[in-house]
Amino acid sequence: MVQRKLFLNQQELERLRGFAHLKIEEIANDPGKYAACERYLERLISRAIDINQHIIAEKGSVALSVKKYHDTFLVLAELGVYPKDFAEKIAPSAGLRNALVHDYNNIDKEMLQKSIKEAIWEYNEYSKYILAFMLL
Repeated sequence: MVQRKLFLNQQELERLRGFAHLKIEEIANDPGKYAACERYLERLISRAIDINQHIIAEKGSVALSVKKYHDTFLVLAELGVYPKDFAEKIAPSAGLRNALVHDYNNIDKEMLQKSIKEAIWEYNEYSKYILAFMLL
């Protein structure tokens, strides 16, 4: 399950790379491009949360507190999947996912463009950390 979701996320990252070089106006003024970016980001982050929850269920303990999706990224640092500073960097993407799912009419266009670039780096690193952890 984890490998399949990582593979699907790599496909989403490749699609997002196609938008990373565009100016915000090129994305914001094209409803198709805008919707695609939102959806790619939403699926990317949602799959990572699924992976996080799976790893926590398999490797975690009842002492690990997960109240929000944001927390799943932080708990993986406690489990030794990746460093705490990386967890703190990627965890806010859960908030973006929630905004994309629940507040899609009010997404700031410049934030979306910034998120595309951040997601490409963060989720490539995330995949590397998850794969390395799985090989332990």
